[in-house]
This record gives sequence, C-alpha cells and structure tokens, in this order.
Amino acid sequence: MRIGWAITGAGHFLKESVELLTELAKNHEITVFLSQSSEEVLKMYGLYERVTEITGGYYKELATDNDQKFSYPISGRFSLGKYDLLIVSPATSNSVAKIVNGISDTLVTNCVSQAGKGGVQTLIIPVDMELGDVHTVLPSKLELGSCADCKECEAAKKCLEGAIISKTEINLLKCVGCGKCKDSCPYGAISEGKIVTIHMRELDIENSHKLVLMEGIYVLKHPDEIKKHI
Repeated sequence: MRIGWAITGAGHFLKESVELLTELAKNHEITVFLSQSSEEVLKMYGLYERVTEITGGYYKELATDNDQKFSYPISGRFSLGKYDLLIVSPATSNSVAKIVNGISDTLVTNCVSQAGKGGVQTLIIPVDMELGDVHTVLPSKLELGSCADCKECEAAKKCLEGAIISKTEINLLKCVGCGKCKDSCPYGAISEGKIVTIHMRELDIENSHKLVLMEGIYVLKHPDEIKKHI
C-alpha cells in the first residue's frame, strides 16, 4: 500500500505510533508528514531519528510544515488519489478541533482536507477520546527534589545539546532524548519516561466524537487498531 502517515505534537501514543510506523514501512511505501510541533516532540522523546531512518525516496519522503511553507503542495497528492490511506496518529486536540471545524492551516490538517476531497480513507487516533483521567509518559525531566545542586553538574557536562540550563530545568526544545543526562547523574535527579495523570477536557472529547460523523474518517482508540485496516 501507499500510505501517508501524519504525526502531530502529542506525547501520548507517540512511541506506539512510531513503532507501528517503523514496522509498516518495511512492506509499504510511507510518506511521513510532520507538524511543526511534532518535530519538536519527537526529538524530546528521542524518536526523531527513528522516523527519519525510514524515509527517503519517492513516496517515502519526510514532509514538514517548515519545508512545505503555507501552500503544502505535497498534500495535493491526496486530492489526486495517489495514496491508499492517510493515518493521523497521534492526533492532538488542537488538530482535531481544526479538522472538525474545516480549518486546514497546517500540513497535517491540509492533508486530511485533501484526503477527503480525493476520496482517500483517513484513520485518526485522537489522544482525547473519553472523559476522565489518562496516564501518559513525560520526556526527560529534572527532579529538583533529588538534585544535590552539585558545583559542577555531571548531567549538564554530558549533554552535547546544552539542554540543561542553570541546573534547574531541561530545555526540551534542545533535548533530543538521548538519556545521557539521566545515566550520568549520580543522584538520579533526571527522570525519563515518568508516568503522569492528565485530565481530559469535555470540549476536546466532544470534538473527537464529532470526527466520527465526518465522511471518509474513521476514529480509532489506539494505534494497534490500525493493523486491521492495512
């Protein structure tokens, strides 16, 4: 199959999405579409290189908001029916809100719009599906309660990206999720993959449910459900 896979800036379901994307790329032509925020978030979680490694070649491109500017010419392939399927996983509440309101001012939302015009089936995995609390995984985080405020921070010395600033914070826009800081801190003050609980907003849930009513769009609850549509 020829598949377009779009990623937005959510950390929830991100690892699962990249793992499945990597698996499917072995047997299918996949073009990866990244929103501007997803580029940053993939790096924070140390997953950006895994995505770039599977791209390269015609219909196996890596397309981003930055290189597609404001007209998103590559999304025109969907209106021409050049793809068999579009997958958006994970999909943030922001992207979902735009899609249900017919706004296509980003690469990802434009792909969804063009897929609808070209009759290309779209699978979307929203991160906000049901009311209540969900558990999600954080990228690297500095735990001040464990920090010994060393005169010379070993974690900062190991960070080649200069992402640890003033021994009080990790600049996640510089972090590439390599884990070297966590491994080098003798006090375990750097956490990686910490699980936190977040509350789903009713507004975001309502928008996700509106997706179900849209023509050509199929809403799934987890990336694992994608396999039965391939």
